[in-house]
Amino acid sequence: MKGQRIYPRYTVTPKAEAALLRGHPWVYGEEILSAEGTAENGGLVDIVGKRGQYLGTGLLSEASKIRIRLLSRNANDRFDAAFWRRKLQWAWEYRKAVMAPADLDACRVIFGEADAFPGLTVDKFHDLLSVQVLSYGLERLKGLLLPALVEILRQDGQEIRGVYQRNDAALREKEGLELCKGWFPLPGEPVPESPVVEITENGIKYLVDVENGQKTGFFLDQKYNRRAVARLAHGRTVLDCFTHTGSFALNAAKGGAARVIAVDVSASAVEMARANAARNGLEDVVECVAANVFDLLPSLEKGKYDFIILDPPAFTKSRQTVENAMAGYKEINYRAMKLLPRGGLLATCSCSHFATEEKFTAMLRQAALDAGVQLRQIQARQQAQDHPILWGVEETNYLKFYLFQVV
Repeated sequence: MKGQRIYPRYTVTPKAEAALLRGHPWVYGEEILSAEGTAENGGLVDIVGKRGQYLGTGLLSEASKIRIRLLSRNANDRFDAAFWRRKLQWAWEYRKAVMAPADLDACRVIFGEADAFPGLTVDKFHDLLSVQVLSYGLERLKGLLLPALVEILRQDGQEIRGVYQRNDAALREKEGLELCKGWFPLPGEPVPESPVVEITENGIKYLVDVENGQKTGFFLDQKYNRRAVARLAHGRTVLDCFTHTGSFALNAAKGGAARVIAVDVSASAVEMARANAARNGLEDVVECVAANVFDLLPSLEKGKYDFIILDPPAFTKSRQTVENAMAGYKEINYRAMKLLPRGGLLATCSCSHFATEEKFTAMLRQAALDAGVQLRQIQARQQAQDHPILWGVEETNYLKFYLFQVV
């Protein structure tokens, strides 16, 4: 390395070196062999192999099992304000390149490791940014990053009235960070009056509460999968299970479904779905029901619905509970397949990266066998392009979405 760029050096195991060379950006605590120099929690450190070869530079997190998160593999990078601004600009330019202008009204602007901002999520909901910081190093840098991102978006003609921090995720505690929610102060600007904003996705309007909504306020990753459902829904009687705010149900209705039943176990979610249906003038088509899907499906008669949508929450968030999760996925898919008539449609998905594609498709095959049906695949899809999949980082490849016809 040249010049005056000198950081503490962390020597890692051959296993960690191999993972870094494959493209994975994490170094775990047990993979560190030695450290030279005085490192600061959240500060920059160089990562080297056993032979002293440079592997990259990352941010140290002393409390986390993920001890170092890689930022760059370029030994000549200078991690100044210009460096970070370039990375923010690249992230926004990527979204503009892969999405239509109308789809930028509500989109993910920063997707953590996939954009080389480890532990940072930024979602744009019309004129609000909803931010979640899950790493110690990025928490220290947010005062630089967030105003710069707002400036970049405004210079590109995007109206941004405020930045809301959704730092209430339990993962922050593993980083030694406190849980909190609230407005991020933009220099010289008043605090916005309300964290509630209206967005438009696929021509459908939703009211998003970035303070109290799930995660950052609204799930954006199914944007184009909802559009795919809308294209197939015309004239059909649709059952949307785990509807949450009603997004799949509303897309189906807008696509011309004859009737849509939207089901969720949460009464508050059902009320939100009902309000969203009214907001879009679809209340005569969409009926919202509070019920447990696991109890509801066995009670329904075959042929009542000819399009069933299964969009459950992540049944597993760890490898230890994968098998139980797969049993849950199989139960709802089996029940749906039994209910559908010949020629009926099934949309089914999983948002857990621990429920891998191999496990998920094996489960679907077994559910179809047990239900005595055959599946004709219409489409296999993933998350929207604003949630890019970075090869070598399996955690970014999490959403599996399939459309089938039962034959």
